[in-house]
Amino acid sequence: MLKPYPRAGAFPDRAELGYLPLSAYAALGDGRSVALSGADGSIDWWCVPNLDSPPMFDRLLAEEVGGSFAITPVEPFSVERGYREGSNVHETIFTTASGRAVLTESLNTGPGGRLPWCELARRVEGLDGSVEFRVTLRFSTRADSICPYLSRNDNATTFHAGDVLGLFRHSDGVEITGESDEGVEARFRVERGEREIVAIIAGENEPLVVATMEEIDRRIDVSDKEWREWSQEIGYDGKFAPEVMRSALALKFLLYSPTGAIAAAATTSLPEGIGNHKNYDYRYAWVRDASYTIKAFLRIGAKSEAKAAFTWLIHRLEEHGPHVCYELNGSLVEPVCEIDLPGYRDSRPVVRGNQAAAQLQLGVFGDIFETAARFVAAGHIIDPHSGEVLARMADICADSWRRKDAGIWELNEAEHYTMSKISAWQGMARAAELAAGGHLPKTCQPRWERTRDRIAEWIDAHCWSEERQSYLFFPGSDAYDASLALAVRFGFDGQDRLEKTIRALDRQLAAGPFHYRYSGVEADEGCFLACSFWICEALALLGHREEAEERFKALVDGLDLGSGIYSEMIDPKEHLFLGNMPQGLTHLALIQAAATLSGNEL
Repeated sequence: MLKPYPRAGAFPDRAELGYLPLSAYAALGDGRSVALSGADGSIDWWCVPNLDSPPMFDRLLAEEVGGSFAITPVEPFSVERGYREGSNVHETIFTTASGRAVLTESLNTGPGGRLPWCELARRVEGLDGSVEFRVTLRFSTRADSICPYLSRNDNATTFHAGDVLGLFRHSDGVEITGESDEGVEARFRVERGEREIVAIIAGENEPLVVATMEEIDRRIDVSDKEWREWSQEIGYDGKFAPEVMRSALALKFLLYSPTGAIAAAATTSLPEGIGNHKNYDYRYAWVRDASYTIKAFLRIGAKSEAKAAFTWLIHRLEEHGPHVCYELNGSLVEPVCEIDLPGYRDSRPVVRGNQAAAQLQLGVFGDIFETAARFVAAGHIIDPHSGEVLARMADICADSWRRKDAGIWELNEAEHYTMSKISAWQGMARAAELAAGGHLPKTCQPRWERTRDRIAEWIDAHCWSEERQSYLFFPGSDAYDASLALAVRFGFDGQDRLEKTIRALDRQLAAGPFHYRYSGVEADEGCFLACSFWICEALALLGHREEAEERFKALVDGLDLGSGIYSEMIDPKEHLFLGNMPQGLTHLALIQAAATLSGNEL
């Protein structure tokens, strides 16, 4: 549904602000890569050919010198934009003093699914009057580590950006006004009923098919049809269905179809607080995020996606053991390296890699076994080989739960984080239940049950504060941790202590409808969006459905800033998105909360 952007006031002038707000970006995807398209018609982020490849367009992280692909009206304009219903094909209506035109964008697929090349298609159609557009194409130099150039042969003019080979394609009405190794400049005009097409076809170290403009144009509608058919297969008919569907479509962006891995987000280094150091690369598959996404897919009936992701996870556990995250191709994540770019709104560092890869996080065990339990509860089968892999993971959990770890928030200081112990309890509880149901080998079932009970006793003795009437961040701490809201969904403890904990989290961490992750981060980062949905869901499970539903509505209204693509965090005062996007954890937390409010089984 198309809506004015922004909801009130004039369109933000990039030249005046020096950037676009993150809410101004919509995502495009094909199951392999994700592009971010700004409300002014500029695609400022696209990694080619894969989601975790180096970027071909990186203006998002280097406003003045980064690569981009812009189609913008020559005159001042206002904007309405949104996704087609049930689709990830996006539309933007530009209105100028002389007319109106609609930009339709797609990372194209074919009738058989993902194309064997990347095809970014952009169609402009005149609606009223006459609108002139300027086209500007610039390629990333990857912090001056490559030097893009053009070359010509008998068939086409191609561009080269590192190992990426591509074609800039356009319809006959597009006039090239400048062409050099630096990029391409062009103009065109559309009147009512007219259309022009511009597109990029690209691949990495591979031959390219030179598709006709008619084929590229037609594939925009083929892609739209494919998205709609997928949406129609989703088995969700509960409350907040439009929001759930949009979040499900956003999660599809992050499912890397060549392997089944689920990326945490499609970007790197978007700051959690403007100007501070909390900038991370999220283009990897976290066990936590993958597990939560699998459960969300299962809950809405997306069986193929859930199976592919669960199979990928089992294979990684067998190959590498229980790491926090993996690369999308299944290998271990590389060390962090800094890239010499200014960053979004001059927020450094810009990085590749992630330090969490080397951490101990006990939470992965709860995530692994909760996923397996939900898979079985949905009526599906765990094969014997996968069962043996999972049994080995349960034994590792039983041996490791007493250790300090980095916690769900991947902190540098190891502690006995309460949520980590609850997650270890969850892993042991689900493993024992799976063994009792015949889904895992029963050899160690008694040990898992005893370990489950010992963990619960330890948490009861060390993590509850009578004075504060809440579970604490870790024993001896006076801080609060919003992730403890997940303990309600996990089935830990009785209602009384968890209810008191939720109310304490509200008192200590809330900022309007949103919540900070834990105590003391207000100066460094925004509110963590998933936490607010977790608290909303917890309240519903604790019997406060009416209150939870009102909170859910307030959250959705507060996030209604763009086309429905959410980031990791929000500045609760300025109402600006922060952190990497599309953020899978935010979208799946919305799905889980909505499903719980609808009375769907966990």
